[in-house]
Amino acid sequence: MADAKTASIPGDMIADTSRKRLRVKGSAVVMVLYILFLMLPIYWLLNMSLKTNAEILGGFSLWPRDLTLANYATILTDPSWYMGYVNSMIYVVMNTVISVTVALPAAYAFSRYSFLGDKHLFFWLLTNRMAPPAVFALPFFQLYSSVGLFDTHIAVALAHCLFNVPLAVWILEGFMRGVPREIDETAYIDGYSFPRFFVKIFMPLIASGIGVAAFFCFMFSWVELLLSRTLTSVDAKPIAATMTRTVSASGLDWGVLAAAGVLTIVPGALVIYFVRNYIAKGFALGRV
Repeated sequence: MADAKTASIPGDMIADTSRKRLRVKGSAVVMVLYILFLMLPIYWLLNMSLKTNAEILGGFSLWPRDLTLANYATILTDPSWYMGYVNSMIYVVMNTVISVTVALPAAYAFSRYSFLGDKHLFFWLLTNRMAPPAVFALPFFQLYSSVGLFDTHIAVALAHCLFNVPLAVWILEGFMRGVPREIDETAYIDGYSFPRFFVKIFMPLIASGIGVAAFFCFMFSWVELLLSRTLTSVDAKPIAATMTRTVSASGLDWGVLAAAGVLTIVPGALVIYFVRNYIAKGFALGRV
């Protein structure tokens, strides 16, 4: 009976099934190789962070022969090191909150109203995001030095807003266009004031967009180095600038530098983990 059923299946169907299976297996192999390629630098950084400088410079090894946590202990016990992470987190969180707060009403205006020059203004916002940070380093430095904001967390947070606010407006405007205007009108008929409507009804509808915008603002501000290094010296010095302290007369302290790199990846990984569902919806529905 089984042979009869097999014989009744057309040969082209069997061939198509075989080709599909081969394509699935091929895609799986490519995906595994791609993930290994992406994870190799991270593994090597972790590998170096668990070695001494002598072992790092002594030869090639796939794993630590004499595993040590001294490099991490140096970072976690030395205020000049761990304060770099604290400073970075302070101005990154400040920037994310400011950028999203400013971008929400701006994106709502672009998505709901038409006014003279709206498309030109929207394009001008995006051109700020296209400019390299080096263009604004000297103007920001002179401005903040004049008003007494140099080497403060708010200085870096406000400087990053120049790039993050346009990005957040662009992302949020795409999400807001997907919300029917009838919801706004119904809320007004029901007696909602605009602030109450915006917070209680509208923001929950675009929660995934807010999560995506906050994610991109956080990531840009966290990895940006030029402005944060130019606008700080001691009190608000970020970890990326602190990592240059590993250079000494004896050379680079490779182990401590690798440990600092590993710890720098952790905040970004945590943010991705907590907003992963919002990011997936953002790629599916919004302007990402």
